[in-house]
Amino acid sequence: MASNTGMDHADPVERRLTELEIKASFTEDLLDRLNEVVVRQQAQIDLLLREAALWRQQATSADAAAPRSPRDELPPHY
Repeated sequence: MASNTGMDHADPVERRLTELEIKASFTEDLLDRLNEVVVRQQAQIDLLLREAALWRQQATSADAAAPRSPRDELPPHY
């Protein structure tokens, strides 16, 4: 019976170890996928920042190039 007691303790420990390895594998996969999302979102943010800076630059250069008149603000149907 002494050897049977040793086997009883090994089974739950091995089962727990296997379960932990499975969880670690899923966690690693999830972390990889989340990292891909973060990288993709950062690329989108960088693109949006460049576009916003370009629009600001175009808006300020258009404002400086053309003097504005109140008549320019009237809708075309007037």
